[in-house]
Amino acid sequence: MQETRYDVVGIGNAIVDIIGRCDDGFLSKHDLAKGFMRLIDAQEADRLYGLMGPSIERSGGSAANTVAGLASFGGRGAFIGRVADDQFGKVFWHDIRAAGVAYDTNPATSGLPTAVCLILVTPDGERTMNTFLGASTELGVREVDAAMIAASKVTYLEGYLFDKPEAKEAFYAAAGIAAKAGRKTALSLSDAFCVDRHRADFRNLVKNGTDILFANEKEITALYEVNSFEEAVAAVRGECEIAVLTRSEAGSLIVTARETVQVRPVRVDEVVDATGAGDLYASGFLYGYTRNLKPADCGRLGSLAAAEVISHIGARPEQPLSAIARQEGLITR
Repeated sequence: MQETRYDVVGIGNAIVDIIGRCDDGFLSKHDLAKGFMRLIDAQEADRLYGLMGPSIERSGGSAANTVAGLASFGGRGAFIGRVADDQFGKVFWHDIRAAGVAYDTNPATSGLPTAVCLILVTPDGERTMNTFLGASTELGVREVDAAMIAASKVTYLEGYLFDKPEAKEAFYAAAGIAAKAGRKTALSLSDAFCVDRHRADFRNLVKNGTDILFANEKEITALYEVNSFEEAVAAVRGECEIAVLTRSEAGSLIVTARETVQVRPVRVDEVVDATGAGDLYASGFLYGYTRNLKPADCGRLGSLAAAEVISHIGARPEQPLSAIARQEGLITR
């Protein structure tokens, strides 16, 4: 096996988040489905941006958030994702490297601009995302760094990226490289709408190319087209090595062929912004997994990371997650 350089390499959308607050009335007026993500074009991004109130800009992208969280725990993270050689591309490049993540994908000098996500946060902390995927959609096999994947314990694939044939090809190529190198592949389903668009492909990838699956309650029930969470748990059991299923305030469930582990959530005084909760849960879980911790401890690390990120605006941690984990006795250094 090749020398291990990274714990996790994430492959996903390279996005700059534009985060603003609104009330439920704003969502209703503009026909936006609360708590969901929708894909928009450049014109709609400009229109909605003009309607939003004051906002902040921070680098995001689901898999990028996860590896940034992993780095905050003290893990070794890398990222593969496509940006343009423009202002937002430079913001993304700076932020992810400043987080301690290896990022070497060359920026595109032609084609679409860097992706942005307009995130509207309501008073209850729920986020409604409007995503212009831009240059990130043009990622293909040419960007898949085989050496980086072979040198990573886990390759983490972001379901949001699955909309273009080139990205699907890149996913299957990455999973194949990881398997050949004796490494693990993890997949995040990302969003129930995303599952509805790609159900057959996701079912195939879960069963034939995924070791660790991340999904929330809506996503896993959509994947198996069942009416209850309990039915979804039964359906996913044994489909992959581990299914990590998050349920917001109900905690999470870790499902393997032989056991089910219930993980309680970490309570916070106030949910300020739920953006990135699932991404950061994955970062904690994968940090523990790559250190051979028990599933319950991996889930606890995930819950700690999710609790930190929902306590403030933005999808990346503001406090070192390593310090929080040490306080809880889950890591010793």
